Order: sequence, then structure tokens, then C-alpha cells
Amino acid sequence: MASLSGDPTKAVKAALFANGGIAIAKFVAAFYSGSATMLAEGVHSVADTCNQALLLVGIGLSKRRDPERFPLGRAKETYFWGFIVSLMLFFLGGVYAIYEGVHKLMAGGDPGSPIIPIVVLSVSILLEGGSFVVAIREFNKQRGTTPVRQALFSGKDPILPIVVLEDAGAMFGLVLALIAVVVAWGTGSSLPDAVGSIVIGVLLCVIGVALARDTRSLLIGEGMTPEMTAETLRIAGSTEGIEEVTQVLSMHLGPETILLALKVRFSAGMSVAESERVVDGLEASIRERIPQMSRIFVEADSDYEAELDPVKPEIDLAKSEA
Repeated sequence: MASLSGDPTKAVKAALFANGGIAIAKFVAAFYSGSATMLAEGVHSVADTCNQALLLVGIGLSKRRDPERFPLGRAKETYFWGFIVSLMLFFLGGVYAIYEGVHKLMAGGDPGSPIIPIVVLSVSILLEGGSFVVAIREFNKQRGTTPVRQALFSGKDPILPIVVLEDAGAMFGLVLALIAVVVAWGTGSSLPDAVGSIVIGVLLCVIGVALARDTRSLLIGEGMTPEMTAETLRIAGSTEGIEEVTQVLSMHLGPETILLALKVRFSAGMSVAESERVVDGLEASIRERIPQMSRIFVEADSDYEAELDPVKPEIDLAKSEA
């Protein structure tokens, strides 16, 4: 259960530089063509560029140490900034694109020359495609054999899924914008251009909501996976001196940092020194199998009653999956 080797920072940096250049080119094209779709795409790229910068801020802050103020570390910075990015994608990218498309739909007008937008969009597709390839490569390294959907929306590290979905949305938006510009020019109507902007906005809103839902759950405090719970119980159950694990509580402090709390029933007649040696051995065994367990707390509790606990453990379920 060792962590996989995908590098979120590499994917974020690739997307940052690609989106920064693309944003400038799109605004130039929008200025000369008057295209609402191009303007919406320009705002989308600005949002993406800001998002990548915020993700880098989160990655950097998560590595800082301040034991007095944050005794459990700052790994949740990646969750917080990931949530902020999802909101920006929804509002700055999606809502604005819908607004601009509706405005263009009501105002009408000449679609303008398609030459500059077509050139800019074609180059942007190549640049965004390169960023997307980097993101997919690192995402595949990280997810291993995990199904794509599960890795995107049920994983514990939101950085690469955010970059992958942003890049996928950007690629779809660029292709749609290219089609809208060409159709608008061919028909002489601004309707395709306006519709293209609205569709792009709806797409970005959907992606933003999906990411916000996932990162919110992580920010609140998701526990470890059922597989990890079952493995923890297996290790504890095979540890000499431990008769039973009566409660398992866990929380992801960050993508690679898990807090684990166990209530256990030690063998009768065990001394304090003996129980300490058992606990030390248990912690070492768990960390060997699950390196993400950076904080482990074990409490002796022979008289624990689950029905009196406000947070009832689901040990029976975990045992059935072991």
C-alpha cells in the first residue's frame, strides 16, 4: 500500500505555463474578432492560470512546518486550495462564459473575421494538448490500477484530478470554440458563437461543482479507505498481546498523511511496560504496510461500548471485507 509516484507539481507547472500563454493569445484574438466564445475562452484560460498558481501555493504551504501552531502539520493546505480552485473554475470560468454567451445572444451582431481566432485556437489546442498529456501521464502513475472514475472523484489527492479535469475541459472548450467560430463565419450569424460560449460555461460549471464536492469532503475530514481499515485490523489482530480492536478512527490530514486512532483490548495481566512494547510493535507494523500512517494513537480500553460512543465504529463491516 505504498504511495504511488505521480508528480502533481510537474503537471501543475506544465498547465500553468501553457494556460498563461494561451490566455494572452485568446484575448488578442477576442479583441480583433469580437467573438464572445473567444472572450469566454480567454477568461477560462485566466481562471485556469490562476488556479494552477493557487495549487502551487497549496503544495508549497503544505510542506511548511509550524509545530506550535499546527502540531499535526499543514498537509490539508492542498485540500483548502483545491476547494478554492473549484469555486474559481465555477464562477470565474463557467458563470462568466454563460453570461457572455447570453449577452452575445441578445445583442447579436457581426461574427467578425475568423482568421485570427482560428490560428490562436489551433495553436492553443496544441499547447493545451501537451499540458494534458503531462497531466494524464502523472495521473496514471498515481492511480496505478485504480479505475479512472474512482481515482478522479474518490481519491485522497485532489491536485492531479483537478489538473486533469481542467485540461480535459479546456481541450473540449477549445475544440467547441473552434467549431463555433467557423460556423459563425460560415453562416454570417453570431448565434453559434453565443451558443458555444454558453455550452463552454455549462461544462465548466459542472466540472467546478464536481471538484468542489470532492475537495469539500476531503477538507471536512475523510477517513482512510476500507482496504486500509481492513489491513489495519488484520495487522492488529495478528499482533501478540492484542485480543481485540474495539474502535478504529482515521482521518486524512493530507494526500499522504493519515491520522489513526485505535482502541484495543490487551491480553489480561499485561504490565504497562509490556503493553508499551506491543504498541510500539503494532505502530511499526502498520507503518511498514501503510507508510501514510504518520500519526498513530493507541488507547487501552477493555470496557469500550460502541452504543455509548457518539462516533460509532464500523469494525464489523471492515472485518467482513478483510
